[in-house]
Amino acid sequence: MTKTKSWIGGLLLTSSTALAGCATAPPPQELVDARAAYTRAENSPAKTLDPAGLHEASVALQHAEASYKDDDEAPETRDMAYLAERKAQYTEANASTMNWKQREQEANQKANAAKDAKAHAQMQQQQGQLQQTQGELNKTKEQLAQSEAQSREAMARLTAANAAQVKEEPRGTVITLSGAVLFQSGKSMLLPTAQSKLAEVANVLKEQPDKNLLIEGHTDSRGSEETNQKLSKERADSVAQYLITQGVPAQRVTTAGMSSNQPIADNETAEGRANNRRVEIVVQNTEPK
Repeated sequence: MTKTKSWIGGLLLTSSTALAGCATAPPPQELVDARAAYTRAENSPAKTLDPAGLHEASVALQHAEASYKDDDEAPETRDMAYLAERKAQYTEANASTMNWKQREQEANQKANAAKDAKAHAQMQQQQGQLQQTQGELNKTKEQLAQSEAQSREAMARLTAANAAQVKEEPRGTVITLSGAVLFQSGKSMLLPTAQSKLAEVANVLKEQPDKNLLIEGHTDSRGSEETNQKLSKERADSVAQYLITQGVPAQRVTTAGMSSNQPIADNETAEGRANNRRVEIVVQNTEPK
Protein backbone atom coordinates (compact mmCIF):
# COMPACT_ATOMS: atom_id res chain seq x y z
CA MET A 1 0.00 0.00 0.00
CA THR A 2 2.87 2.42 0.84
CA LYS A 3 4.59 1.78 -2.46
CA THR A 4 1.34 2.49 -4.32
CA LYS A 5 0.88 5.85 -2.52
CA SER A 6 4.52 6.71 -3.19
CA TRP A 7 4.08 5.87 -6.87
CA ILE A 8 0.95 8.04 -7.09
CA GLY A 9 2.68 10.93 -5.35
CA GLY A 10 5.63 10.62 -7.73
CA LEU A 11 3.32 10.56 -10.72
CA LEU A 12 1.48 13.69 -9.52
CA LEU A 13 4.72 15.58 -8.95
CA THR A 14 6.05 14.44 -12.35
CA SER A 15 2.83 15.74 -13.93
CA SER A 16 3.28 19.07 -12.16
CA THR A 17 6.88 19.31 -13.39
CA ALA A 18 5.78 18.47 -16.92
CA LEU A 19 3.13 21.19 -16.83
CA ALA A 20 5.67 23.71 -15.58
CA GLY A 21 8.03 22.78 -18.40
CA CYS A 22 5.44 23.85 -21.01
CA ALA A 23 5.33 27.47 -19.83
CA THR A 24 7.26 30.10 -21.75
CA ALA A 25 7.92 32.67 -19.03
CA PRO A 26 9.71 32.17 -15.70
CA PRO A 27 7.24 30.96 -13.08
CA PRO A 28 6.08 33.48 -10.46
CA GLN A 29 7.74 33.30 -7.05
CA GLU A 30 4.53 31.96 -5.48
CA LEU A 31 4.64 28.94 -7.80
CA VAL A 32 8.35 28.35 -7.09
CA ASP A 33 7.60 28.47 -3.34
CA ALA A 34 4.64 26.09 -3.77
CA ARG A 35 6.80 23.55 -5.57
CA ALA A 36 9.44 23.70 -2.84
CA ALA A 37 6.82 23.38 -0.10
CA TYR A 38 5.30 20.31 -1.77
CA THR A 39 8.73 18.68 -2.14
CA ARG A 40 9.40 19.19 1.57
CA ALA A 41 6.01 17.76 2.48
CA GLU A 42 6.52 14.74 0.24
CA ASN A 43 9.88 14.03 1.87
CA SER A 44 8.41 14.41 5.36
CA PRO A 45 6.43 11.88 7.42
CA ALA A 46 3.32 13.14 5.59
CA LYS A 47 3.77 10.45 2.93
CA THR A 48 2.85 7.75 5.46
CA LEU A 49 1.08 9.69 8.19
CA ASP A 50 -1.10 12.07 6.17
CA PRO A 51 -1.37 10.80 2.56
CA ALA A 52 -4.79 12.41 2.12
CA GLY A 53 -3.42 15.82 2.99
CA LEU A 54 -0.44 15.28 0.71
CA HIS A 55 -2.81 14.34 -2.11
CA GLU A 56 -4.82 17.56 -1.60
CA ALA A 57 -1.60 19.59 -1.73
CA SER A 58 -0.59 17.79 -4.93
CA VAL A 59 -3.96 18.49 -6.58
CA ALA A 60 -3.75 22.17 -5.59
CA LEU A 61 -0.24 22.38 -7.07
CA GLN A 62 -1.44 20.74 -10.29
CA HIS A 63 -4.16 23.36 -10.62
CA ALA A 64 -1.59 26.14 -10.21
CA GLU A 65 0.71 24.49 -12.76
CA ALA A 66 -2.17 24.12 -15.22
CA SER A 67 -3.08 27.79 -14.81
CA TYR A 68 0.56 28.74 -15.37
CA LYS A 69 0.67 26.58 -18.49
CA ASP A 70 -2.52 28.12 -19.91
CA ASP A 71 -1.50 31.71 -19.17
CA ASP A 72 1.91 32.26 -17.60
CA GLU A 73 0.93 35.78 -16.46
CA ALA A 74 -2.53 35.09 -15.07
CA PRO A 75 -3.07 36.59 -11.58
CA GLU A 76 -5.08 33.46 -10.70
CA THR A 77 -1.86 31.43 -10.95
CA ARG A 78 -0.42 33.29 -7.96
CA ASP A 79 -3.54 32.72 -5.89
CA MET A 80 -3.61 29.00 -6.73
CA ALA A 81 0.11 28.66 -6.01
CA TYR A 82 -0.29 30.45 -2.68
CA LEU A 83 -3.08 28.03 -1.70
CA ALA A 84 -0.99 25.02 -2.82
CA GLU A 85 1.95 26.21 -0.74
CA ARG A 86 -0.19 26.63 2.37
CA LYS A 87 -1.76 23.18 1.91
CA ALA A 88 1.68 21.60 1.64
CA GLN A 89 2.94 23.46 4.70
CA TYR A 90 -0.13 22.51 6.71
CA THR A 91 0.22 18.85 5.68
CA GLU A 92 3.86 18.82 6.69
CA ALA A 93 3.08 20.43 10.05
CA ASN A 94 0.15 18.06 10.69
CA ALA A 95 2.29 15.01 9.89
CA SER A 96 5.02 16.30 12.18
CA THR A 97 2.51 16.55 15.00
CA MET A 98 1.30 13.01 14.34
CA ASN A 99 4.87 11.78 14.20
CA TRP A 100 5.67 13.34 17.53
CA LYS A 101 2.57 11.77 19.06
CA GLN A 102 3.70 8.35 17.93
CA ARG A 103 7.12 8.93 19.40
CA GLU A 104 5.55 10.02 22.65
CA GLN A 105 3.57 6.78 22.87
CA GLU A 106 6.68 4.70 22.24
CA ALA A 107 8.55 6.63 24.90
CA ASN A 108 5.75 6.01 27.43
CA GLN A 109 5.98 2.28 26.78
CA LYS A 110 9.77 1.86 26.86
CA ALA A 111 11.23 4.59 29.01
CA ASN A 112 11.27 4.88 32.76
CA ALA A 113 9.36 7.62 34.55
CA ALA A 114 12.16 10.19 34.40
CA LYS A 115 12.89 9.71 30.73
CA ASP A 116 9.18 9.64 29.99
CA ALA A 117 8.69 12.99 31.71
CA LYS A 118 11.57 14.50 29.73
CA ALA A 119 10.21 13.18 26.43
CA HIS A 120 6.78 14.55 27.27
CA ALA A 121 8.23 17.99 27.99
CA GLN A 122 10.05 17.94 24.69
CA MET A 123 6.85 16.95 22.95
CA GLN A 124 4.98 19.86 24.51
CA GLN A 125 7.67 22.23 23.30
CA GLN A 126 7.51 20.88 19.77
CA GLN A 127 3.74 21.08 19.71
CA GLY A 128 3.94 24.66 20.89
CA GLN A 129 6.34 25.48 18.08
CA LEU A 130 4.07 23.82 15.55
CA GLN A 131 1.08 25.73 16.86
CA GLN A 132 3.06 28.95 16.63
CA THR A 133 4.03 28.17 13.03
CA GLN A 134 0.42 27.43 12.14
CA GLY A 135 -0.68 30.65 13.79
CA GLU A 136 1.91 32.61 11.81
CA LEU A 137 0.70 31.02 8.57
CA ASN A 138 -2.89 31.96 9.38
CA LYS A 139 -1.82 35.49 10.23
CA THR A 140 0.09 35.81 6.94
CA LYS A 141 -2.97 34.67 5.01
CA GLU A 142 -5.17 37.17 6.83
CA GLN A 143 -2.70 39.99 6.18
CA LEU A 144 -2.58 39.14 2.49
CA ALA A 145 -6.36 39.17 2.23
CA GLN A 146 -6.53 42.46 4.11
CA SER A 147 -3.87 44.03 1.88
CA GLU A 148 -5.71 43.02 -1.28
CA ALA A 149 -8.99 44.36 0.10
CA GLN A 150 -7.36 47.68 0.97
CA SER A 151 -5.87 47.88 -2.51
CA ARG A 152 -9.25 47.36 -4.16
CA GLU A 153 -10.84 49.93 -1.86
CA ALA A 154 -8.13 52.49 -2.66
CA MET A 155 -8.55 52.02 -6.40
CA ALA A 156 -12.30 52.35 -6.03
CA ARG A 157 -11.76 55.72 -4.35
CA LEU A 158 -9.92 56.98 -7.42
CA THR A 159 -12.77 55.98 -9.68
CA ALA A 160 -15.39 57.43 -7.35
CA ALA A 161 -13.50 60.73 -7.16
CA ASN A 162 -13.26 60.83 -10.98
CA ALA A 163 -9.49 61.16 -10.59
CA ALA A 164 -8.67 58.34 -13.02
CA GLN A 165 -9.93 55.23 -14.75
CA VAL A 166 -8.89 51.95 -13.12
CA LYS A 167 -8.91 48.47 -14.61
CA GLU A 168 -7.32 45.09 -13.92
CA GLU A 169 -5.01 43.52 -16.49
CA PRO A 170 -2.68 40.47 -16.36
CA ARG A 171 0.27 42.80 -15.85
CA GLY A 172 -1.39 44.49 -12.85
CA THR A 173 -3.78 47.31 -11.95
CA VAL A 174 -3.74 50.03 -14.62
CA ILE A 175 -4.58 53.62 -13.64
CA THR A 176 -5.29 55.72 -16.75
CA LEU A 177 -5.13 59.53 -16.76
CA SER A 178 -6.20 61.61 -19.73
CA GLY A 179 -3.38 63.57 -21.34
CA ALA A 180 -5.75 66.51 -21.87
CA VAL A 181 -6.20 66.76 -18.09
CA LEU A 182 -2.47 66.59 -17.43
CA PHE A 183 -0.78 68.62 -20.17
CA GLN A 184 -1.23 71.35 -22.74
CA SER A 185 -1.13 70.15 -26.36
CA GLY A 186 2.40 69.14 -27.33
CA LYS A 187 3.78 69.96 -23.85
CA SER A 188 5.13 67.82 -21.02
CA MET A 189 4.80 70.27 -18.12
CA LEU A 190 1.96 69.38 -15.77
CA LEU A 191 -1.04 71.69 -15.65
CA PRO A 192 -1.97 73.09 -12.21
CA THR A 193 -5.24 71.17 -12.30
CA ALA A 194 -3.33 67.96 -13.00
CA GLN A 195 -1.46 68.18 -9.74
CA SER A 196 -4.59 67.75 -7.64
CA LYS A 197 -5.52 64.64 -9.62
CA LEU A 198 -2.02 63.19 -9.25
CA ALA A 199 -1.98 64.00 -5.54
CA GLU A 200 -5.01 61.74 -5.10
CA VAL A 201 -3.28 59.02 -7.12
CA ALA A 202 -0.10 59.39 -5.03
CA ASN A 203 -2.05 58.93 -1.80
CA VAL A 204 -3.43 55.64 -3.13
CA LEU A 205 -0.05 54.40 -4.38
CA LYS A 206 1.60 55.09 -1.03
CA GLU A 207 -0.85 52.64 0.55
CA GLN A 208 0.72 49.82 -1.51
CA PRO A 209 4.40 49.85 -0.51
CA ASP A 210 5.13 46.33 -1.83
CA LYS A 211 4.35 47.02 -5.49
CA ASN A 212 6.51 48.43 -8.29
CA LEU A 213 5.14 51.09 -10.63
CA LEU A 214 5.59 51.45 -14.39
CA ILE A 215 4.53 54.82 -15.78
CA GLU A 216 3.86 54.85 -19.53
CA GLY A 217 3.31 57.89 -21.73
CA HIS A 218 1.15 57.49 -24.88
CA THR A 219 0.39 59.83 -27.80
CA ASP A 220 -1.97 59.84 -30.76
CA SER A 221 -0.70 59.12 -34.27
CA ARG A 222 -0.24 62.73 -35.33
CA GLY A 223 3.35 63.93 -35.58
CA SER A 224 6.54 62.00 -36.35
CA GLU A 225 7.58 58.86 -34.51
CA GLU A 226 10.65 60.64 -33.13
CA THR A 227 8.58 63.55 -31.79
CA ASN A 228 5.91 61.31 -30.28
CA GLN A 229 8.50 59.06 -28.64
CA LYS A 230 10.26 62.02 -27.03
CA LEU A 231 7.00 63.63 -25.89
CA SER A 232 5.55 60.41 -24.44
CA LYS A 233 8.72 59.73 -22.43
CA GLU A 234 8.90 63.30 -21.13
CA ARG A 235 5.26 63.16 -20.02
CA ALA A 236 5.81 59.84 -18.22
CA ASP A 237 8.85 61.37 -16.49
CA SER A 238 6.86 64.45 -15.43
CA VAL A 239 4.19 62.29 -13.80
CA ALA A 240 6.83 60.14 -12.12
CA GLN A 241 8.69 63.15 -10.69
CA TYR A 242 5.49 64.62 -9.27
CA LEU A 243 4.49 61.34 -7.63
CA ILE A 244 7.96 61.11 -6.08
CA THR A 245 7.59 64.63 -4.63
CA GLN A 246 4.33 63.43 -3.06
CA GLY A 247 6.08 60.61 -1.21
CA VAL A 248 6.05 57.68 -3.63
CA PRO A 249 9.48 55.95 -3.27
CA ALA A 250 11.66 56.67 -6.30
CA GLN A 251 13.15 53.17 -6.31
CA ARG A 252 9.69 51.74 -7.04
CA VAL A 253 9.15 53.87 -10.16
CA THR A 254 10.23 53.31 -13.77
CA THR A 255 9.03 55.20 -16.86
CA ALA A 256 8.61 54.41 -20.54
CA GLY A 257 7.60 56.36 -23.64
CA MET A 258 5.23 54.32 -25.80
CA SER A 259 4.81 56.93 -28.58
CA SER A 260 1.63 56.14 -30.58
CA ASN A 261 2.27 52.39 -30.73
CA GLN A 262 -0.47 51.26 -28.34
CA PRO A 263 -3.69 53.08 -29.27
CA ILE A 264 -6.89 52.26 -27.40
CA ALA A 265 -9.17 54.12 -29.82
CA ASP A 266 -9.44 55.12 -33.48
CA ASN A 267 -6.88 57.82 -34.39
CA GLU A 268 -9.09 58.90 -37.30
CA THR A 269 -11.50 60.73 -34.96
CA ALA A 270 -10.88 63.61 -32.57
CA GLU A 271 -12.41 61.66 -29.70
CA GLY A 272 -10.26 58.62 -30.46
CA ARG A 273 -7.09 60.69 -30.57
CA ALA A 274 -8.00 62.30 -27.25
CA ASN A 275 -8.37 58.87 -25.67
CA ASN A 276 -5.03 57.77 -27.06
CA ARG A 277 -3.24 60.77 -25.52
CA ARG A 278 -2.89 59.40 -22.00
CA VAL A 279 -0.57 58.36 -19.18
CA GLU A 280 -0.95 54.88 -17.66
CA ILE A 281 0.36 53.94 -14.21
CA VAL A 282 0.75 50.18 -13.94
CA VAL A 283 0.74 48.84 -10.37
CA GLN A 284 2.61 45.69 -11.23
CA ASN A 285 1.69 42.27 -9.88
CA THR A 286 5.28 41.15 -9.43
CA GLU A 287 6.55 42.04 -5.97
CA PRO A 288 10.02 43.59 -5.70
CA LYS A 289 12.87 41.29 -4.71
